[in-house]
Amino acid sequence: MLNHYLTRLTVGSTSVNLFHCRNMHLLLNKTLVNGDWISANCKKELAVLNPVNGNIVGNVPDMDATDTQFAIDSASKAFYSKGWYDLTAKDRSGLLKKWFNLLEVNKQEIANIMTAESGKPINESLGEIAYGNSFVEWFAEEARRIYGEIVPSPHPQKKIYITREPIGVAALITPWNFPHAMITRKAAAALAAGCTVVIKPAEDTPLTCLALAKLASEAGFPKGVFNVITCSRSNAPSVGDLLCKSPLVAGISFTGSTEVGRLLYEKCASGIKRVGLELGGNAPFIVFESACMTKAINGAMASKFRNCGQTCISANRFIVHESLYDEFVAKLTAAVNALVIGDGKESNVQIGPLVNEAQLNKVKAIVDDGVSKGAEVIVGGKELPDKGQLFYAPTIISNIQPNMRLYTEEIFGPVVSIIKFKTEDEALKIANDTRRGLAGYFFSENLSQVFRVARRLEVGMIGINDGAISAAEAAFGGVKESGIGREGSKHGIDDYVEMKYLCLGSLE
Repeated sequence: MLNHYLTRLTVGSTSVNLFHCRNMHLLLNKTLVNGDWISANCKKELAVLNPVNGNIVGNVPDMDATDTQFAIDSASKAFYSKGWYDLTAKDRSGLLKKWFNLLEVNKQEIANIMTAESGKPINESLGEIAYGNSFVEWFAEEARRIYGEIVPSPHPQKKIYITREPIGVAALITPWNFPHAMITRKAAAALAAGCTVVIKPAEDTPLTCLALAKLASEAGFPKGVFNVITCSRSNAPSVGDLLCKSPLVAGISFTGSTEVGRLLYEKCASGIKRVGLELGGNAPFIVFESACMTKAINGAMASKFRNCGQTCISANRFIVHESLYDEFVAKLTAAVNALVIGDGKESNVQIGPLVNEAQLNKVKAIVDDGVSKGAEVIVGGKELPDKGQLFYAPTIISNIQPNMRLYTEEIFGPVVSIIKFKTEDEALKIANDTRRGLAGYFFSENLSQVFRVARRLEVGMIGINDGAISAAEAAFGGVKESGIGREGSKHGIDDYVEMKYLCLGSLE
């Protein structure tokens, strides 16, 4: 049953609970490098905590630059010396399909691990796994469609060809909020292209990554093709620095904050390294005068409160037409008050804790800043210590002004900030008044307005009358300071391949 713990395990010296499953072979305390399950060279470990209650879920190696160099060397050797570079697209596709099938068979166990280490409600964990697995399935198919070109030559004695070749070793740095999907979205594309990978998962949620690595190993990926480096926050800077600067690493793919992305971008500049960045957002959510209120409320709840608001494409600033403002606030308040808050292991829970103390403190500080400058809390706006130390109440705040952090910063928590507008131009001015441009949402039943606003909204992805826009088939990415490149879709391969021009001359 999902409603209670049935299996008790011991990790290190700490007794922890996990959901009942057929087996628990995916809860690991070592990491995969060069085909072997190893500890850190220094023998140190990092404890992974359950944000609901602070209990230890498991321990993973706390690796450093020495371990990272070994992983890079292993990935490079696997690419050049062990045949991965020369493996056919059909063979790579077959391995990805085997990985996908194993991920599907073991989705319940992975979901239990994810909920335990992230606090995410179990139904959301299962949903993320379905989403994440879809990337493995998608890129298993795309592996056989990485086509070249034959270009008409201007010279009768020459033939011109363009091929697409894997770049080499790809370093993948992933966040804690989607510990499954952010890895599969990157790794499946890189592996499909013919690259080998070194993955550094977030410090808060490495256990899900290790479960994915275990199943990749079981699928039959050769030694050194799939490598994982787990480490603490104190070791993360040196690990990241080496991944960015090593001449053996051909490209970096990073999902995380704009601030960290900017630092990685700078570090990669010295080697002119291929960079893919999916960074922070400040998503507008516009409700125009013609909007269907039911669609708008459903879209708001889907976009804002998934994973307790800890998503990069979460709606951040709600910009509502003055004629609908009171009705929207009343109906959204009723929906927020109906949310079930608690431990994500319970199947009826919709809102879990924030992932760590730093995240809780950030959300509190942003709300407190707004209140000190005149913002009005309609509902929430406080911690929920009776639920646990990292719980924050789903919150709605009005009277938002441009000098407030609620207006200018990505909240990354369960907080709705509402702004009233009169005209379309005013709404677009507010929506575009940010250096971030990842996602945006608007609700309108006016077809002319739909196309007009979609063209003028300065974001990489738009949900129109829809608050849930992610899919493996779609091109995911932003503009402005929200990133470089696209993930998913047929374009997800692009970060991991180079175009090579071949000129065949002296033909009779």
